[in-house]
Amino acid sequence: MALHCNKVPGNLAPKPFQAPESMEPNTCVVVILTFNSASIIRETVSQAKKVSPHVFVVDSFSKDDTVAILEDLGCSVVQRPFSNYSDQRNWAISQIESAYAWQLHLDADEVLDAQAVDQIRALLTGTPGHDAYMLRRRDYFMGKMLRFSGVNPWHLRLFRSGVGRCEARLYDQHFIASVTPGRIDGFMHDKNSARLTDWIASHNRWSDAEAKEKLGPRVTAEGVLQPRLMGDARERTRFIKEIYYKLPTGLRSLSYFIYRYIFRLGFLDGTTGFYFAFFQALWFRMLVDAKMYEQRSAQAPEPHTHGIPIKE
Repeated sequence: MALHCNKVPGNLAPKPFQAPESMEPNTCVVVILTFNSASIIRETVSQAKKVSPHVFVVDSFSKDDTVAILEDLGCSVVQRPFSNYSDQRNWAISQIESAYAWQLHLDADEVLDAQAVDQIRALLTGTPGHDAYMLRRRDYFMGKMLRFSGVNPWHLRLFRSGVGRCEARLYDQHFIASVTPGRIDGFMHDKNSARLTDWIASHNRWSDAEAKEKLGPRVTAEGVLQPRLMGDARERTRFIKEIYYKLPTGLRSLSYFIYRYIFRLGFLDGTTGFYFAFFQALWFRMLVDAKMYEQRSAQAPEPHTHGIPIKE
């Protein structure tokens, strides 16, 4: 497919994606979001094209060679300013859902392995038993694959057009579907091409979003993945996360670190496993707690005595 790259000013909306006029019953489009992804995007797209020749990329005005690589690989690219993950994903869905029967959503650094490719192809060439499927993600950190230390392994990424959307959350967004999903064997390898400095910077921003999310009103709308103890892997994880936030501040992040590093055998991933458990389970979660504390303190009324403010 030829490149359809609309380089537009950041304050203007890009032109609509030019999709095929006809839709075959089991056609599939792979949707990828990119930003400065030149170091990994060739591997991601090369595996994705084994599932489908149709690859639609929404690029957030990369400053490296990402777009040039995508052009070389024959992808269809639209450039659009990035507001947040949910907005970008749902905009992409709106561009392609009338032209393709199925959608497979990947991040720029999520590489499908051979087993996942084979099963997805088998589903699309046969009669799928479900209208949505979850894939397992295998995490990487500091260039090493984590066999034990990874988080949130199951993600809904393959679904029929019309049944799936990305939930409207500020952080930890999942795709949700109006149907019960099945499971796909194999992995999408989240190769996390960011350097540690960039990883920390991203998680610092995400801690702002998580703190704002947790301090805001509880969302119970149908458009958000709900916590359910007896639900699928994603819903159980969210249920456990609800319990996590009921634990005392400080204790919960330390407990989570011990759980991930000791009880989930993160120590078997060696030095990298320790660093991942420390930064993801302890540092990041402690940072969220600190920002929640800071925001609550800023909103609390200042004590007064006889009209004179008192500093604690």
